[in-house]
Amino acid sequence: IQPKPIADQLINLPPISIKMISGSEQESLWDQLVRTHHYLSYQKLIGHRLKYIAFIEEQPVAALSWSAPALKLAARDQFIGWSDTQRKRHLHHLASNSRFLILPWVRSKNLGSKILSLVSKRISNDWQERYNYCPVLLETFVEKQRFRGTCYKAANWIEVGETCGKGKLGNSEGQVPTKTVWLYPLCKDFRTRLSEFP
Repeated sequence: IQPKPIADQLINLPPISIKMISGSEQESLWDQLVRTHHYLSYQKLIGHRLKYIAFIEEQPVAALSWSAPALKLAARDQFIGWSDTQRKRHLHHLASNSRFLILPWVRSKNLGSKILSLVSKRISNDWQERYNYCPVLLETFVEKQRFRGTCYKAANWIEVGETCGKGKLGNSEGQVPTKTVWLYPLCKDFRTRLSEFP
C-alpha cells in the first residue's frame, strides 16, 4: 500500500495515537520501516527494550525504540552526579532512545516533539508493566553533522554535552561521529532516586 503524503500544520492533523508494539504482530512493521528509512538502519536491540509506532488515523508516521543506556557517558554521569558504584548499581533505571524516525513522506512542524512528549508520558507505565520497574531518566544521542536536536529541545529535553567519539560500550574511540547528549528526567527527584534504589 502506497503511503499517503502528510504535509500540514500539526493543529490541522487528526490526533496522533502511540502504540507500543513490542512483541505484537506489528513489530515486523517497525523493523521494516526502520530498516528501510532510518540512516542507521535496523539493529536488533539487546536486553530490555520497547518499540513504538505513532499513527495518524491508521497510517504510521513515526517509529521509536528505547533500549539499554550507554555504560559510561561523561556528560550524562556528571549531570547525574553519581559515583561509579552508583552508576553500576542503578544504570538499568535509564532508557535510551535508540531510534527515532519520522517517515520521509511526513512533513509537519513540531510533530517530532509532540510524539516525544506523548511517549515520555507513558514509557514509565509501559516499562513497569513489561519489566516490573520504571526508568527515571531518558537519554539520547544526536549526530551533530546530521541533526540539531530541535525536536528534543522543543520537547524539553536537556542538552548536557557531547560524546567523545566512543561507541555505546565505550570501546570504539575515533570510529564513531561526535554526538550531542540529551537527557529527559521522568521525575523531579531522579538524582535522589538513582542513588537510593536498592
